[in-house]
Amino acid sequence: MAGSPRTCSQVFDAYLAHCTARVARHDMALVTLTSYRKVLDGTWRPELGSLRFLDVKYSQLVEIADRAVWCKKTHNNVVSVLRRAFKFGYRDHPELCDPTRDLKGARINAKDRPCIDPFALDEAELLIEALRQDWGDAQANYDEFRFFTGLRPSEQIALTVSDYDAARGTLDVTKARVNGVDKDSTKTGDDRRIVLSPRAVAVLTRHLALRGKLERGGHIDHDQLFFNANGRALRNLQYPGMRWQRTLSRLKEIRYRRPYVARHTSVSWDLMIGRSALWVARQHGHSISTMLRFYAAWADGAPESDVERIRATVNSERPLRHKTTTRRPKTKRAIAKPFEMDLPAGRDQPVLRFATGFSTERGSPAAKPMKRQEKIGGERGIRTLDGLLAHTPLAGVRLRPLGHLSAAPAYGAAAMIRGAAEAVKSAGRGDRRARGARPPDAQRQLQVRA
Repeated sequence: MAGSPRTCSQVFDAYLAHCTARVARHDMALVTLTSYRKVLDGTWRPELGSLRFLDVKYSQLVEIADRAVWCKKTHNNVVSVLRRAFKFGYRDHPELCDPTRDLKGARINAKDRPCIDPFALDEAELLIEALRQDWGDAQANYDEFRFFTGLRPSEQIALTVSDYDAARGTLDVTKARVNGVDKDSTKTGDDRRIVLSPRAVAVLTRHLALRGKLERGGHIDHDQLFFNANGRALRNLQYPGMRWQRTLSRLKEIRYRRPYVARHTSVSWDLMIGRSALWVARQHGHSISTMLRFYAAWADGAPESDVERIRATVNSERPLRHKTTTRRPKTKRAIAKPFEMDLPAGRDQPVLRFATGFSTERGSPAAKPMKRQEKIGGERGIRTLDGLLAHTPLAGVRLRPLGHLSAAPAYGAAAMIRGAAEAVKSAGRGDRRARGARPPDAQRQLQVRA
């Protein structure tokens, strides 16, 4: 069969060698070469490596791509690497059709992109404090710095001490580290100088003091800005990411979000406190359209109190403490006596109350004096509800305690009391008519019994 005797594996090797030469002359990042090698060796070489390059058909490539279980972004990355390798191999055969030319990637819609779900200020402060308790100051400073600068994780982990200008309060972002591999450019390829907020400057001041202490102890021999608890430089994102995951998973009051959300949070805070859209885009290293499309929605409708707290936190050197509202001391109320109770009166009826003392001397003043309209008659005006119970035959009756009456409905209990009062009132009228016919000894016995 006519065609090139080269196999797909030989073409892949030739393409990777070409990429290596580009890395040597600084035309390609080393991390890009690493990702290309990983895709070709892990996905396409086992399936196509032994086949002749020019004999591979479009249907074979579609079958392999459809058989794999990938998300849309991974599918597009894997297909893109294969398309680049085949395009490199078919440069020797321009008269032939490249089967990967029509190999389409997955369409990524707005709903397929991760939602912007920033942390609230209280959640961020709680997470920072929990990281400090779990892993120490080195880890907490690393994560606190990302909240108040919005750096990409690949940019922050590659920072050196010389990138920080303490006199001006600025930080140069010119490099990145991906999968443990350093590259001399950021994700977008543009270097930038960011202005640090007072909170971010305070974090670096504390962190550099910790670094100086470890240097004097002989634990640091590198120029990396961030390090672990033992002083060793952070080489990949798995180390801080694992600690973030463990701490945030144990905080049940905070919903779990990946570390990259700290960048989303910083951008959202800058927009919420009213900073210029152009300044925010330059500060965080993305386009204005990207910022307005994904972040601006969080700035609309934010409560003014939250905006003021975020502004005060960013411009302070320490986290703000919650203002404790001074509550009025609760007035101590004496325990109610068995017959002391207040019940709601009817619409047309006056308020009725039980007194705490009957014919004995009152130990404490009444809670509220009886009103004139509450007096129900009697000589010398003493037949109030208190006097009524003391100078009538009900004086010797044992009333039920308050706890028993509380089980009845409020208005039912009030009606029962009003009925008892009317009965006592009628009994009082009969006593007045019969009182003149009683002998003096009987009257004295009645007074003594009362």
